[in-house]
Amino acid sequence: MFRSRVFAIISTIFIVIALFIGVYLVGVKTGFIKRAGGLPANLTIDVGTSFVNPADCWRNLAQGGEGKGRMLAPAIDLTRKLQPQYIRLDHIYDNYDVVSRDGSGQLNFNWGNLDASVNDILAMGAKPFFSLSYMPPVIAKDGRIDNTPVSWADWQLTVQRTIEHYSGRGGMNLSDVYYEVWNEPDLFGGFKTYGDKNYLDLYSYAVGGARSAQNVNPFKIGGPATSGLYRSWVDAILRLSADGNARVDFLSWHNYYSDADRYDNDVKNVLSWLSDYQNFKNIELIVSELGIDSLNNPAYDNNLGAMQTLASVSTLQANINKCFNFEVIDGAGPQQFWGRWGILTNEKFGAPQAKPRYYALQFLNRMTGSRMSVGGVGSWVKSFARYDGSKIRIMVVNYDPQGVHGEVVPINLTHMPFKNFTYSRINFGGGTTSRDISIDANSTSWSTTEGFSPNTAAVFEITPK
Repeated sequence: MFRSRVFAIISTIFIVIALFIGVYLVGVKTGFIKRAGGLPANLTIDVGTSFVNPADCWRNLAQGGEGKGRMLAPAIDLTRKLQPQYIRLDHIYDNYDVVSRDGSGQLNFNWGNLDASVNDILAMGAKPFFSLSYMPPVIAKDGRIDNTPVSWADWQLTVQRTIEHYSGRGGMNLSDVYYEVWNEPDLFGGFKTYGDKNYLDLYSYAVGGARSAQNVNPFKIGGPATSGLYRSWVDAILRLSADGNARVDFLSWHNYYSDADRYDNDVKNVLSWLSDYQNFKNIELIVSELGIDSLNNPAYDNNLGAMQTLASVSTLQANINKCFNFEVIDGAGPQQFWGRWGILTNEKFGAPQAKPRYYALQFLNRMTGSRMSVGGVGSWVKSFARYDGSKIRIMVVNYDPQGVHGEVVPINLTHMPFKNFTYSRINFGGGTTSRDISIDANSTSWSTTEGFSPNTAAVFEITPK
């Protein structure tokens, strides 16, 4: 009896497990399995709305310190085709040998190496966005680039001379250059917002250098460029400015998430925190590094990375002024594709090759015009829409890091400005379908549905006839 009962229990468990696996495999096969708590999309685009939109946030790129010299030179032609607005550089002091000291102890500044990379940025049609990092060894405690300076006056002078050289009318004479104080201070150097190794000291003396800069064009200075969005850092830097001790023109942080909803949470959080600071409600918000993973990841070489780019930008673009996809070009690795962060492969293996994320940024460039209200995004499906007075364009991406979720998405348009139009679906990766539509003369709404397999995206264009 006991053995029979045990056998029956085991059999029941086995059947339940088999059924669960069967259901899961069917879900994987069809692509329509749902994760717990997932919300399907039901998109509503109000064509009658129009917002003053910041510059297209995705038209910015960052380059890490993969090595010394002109890392960007092999990437000029391909990057220029993306029409970037800003290219961010870090390691500007330690990788470009800017600062030295002569026999009398005076600081000397040699801009030749850094100028060469800045000229490459200008050749791309963009402007430089400098991460003021890391500490020049000649002025750093123990010669360590992640340390504070022996003398804060030397750090202040270094920042002053940097701004005078690039923004100065007697220097390179550039307007609207951005100067970001340090790069991930919470990680690189282990700075805090209190104590002996205080980022607020680093920031304040940098702003002192900016204040001392003479005969310069308009520029912006800000930070803190932390590895993530942290309230304690946002509060600290805004309080510093509110107390009159420092100028803060923009807030910046880094985002490396595979979950697109975390980008939305960051936006909601920072907007909520800013409500406590009346003078900073409209401060410029910048994600100065953006990617799926802060470590090497195969997604950087394949379609998943492209979908993450489309989903993160779709989530951020309404409230974030600039997003800097990291990075322009891979460092040299053991093979051409090695999960490195670049949108282009390294020249070690021949002419740089564009990866799927490159084409995602190119695809986003279709989205021109004023931003419209889009409601009803889901857990997987993200969207935004633009109207340039001629064409309505709707970006829709179904992004699932697990690669299993497909979805049929309702798309509802209200306050349509025309009755007869051509409706086209332009798929990421290729393929376009079109059909002519007429809606009732008394209606200002139109609806349709569109199917999306896992990790696919499309732009829908509506053109009046």
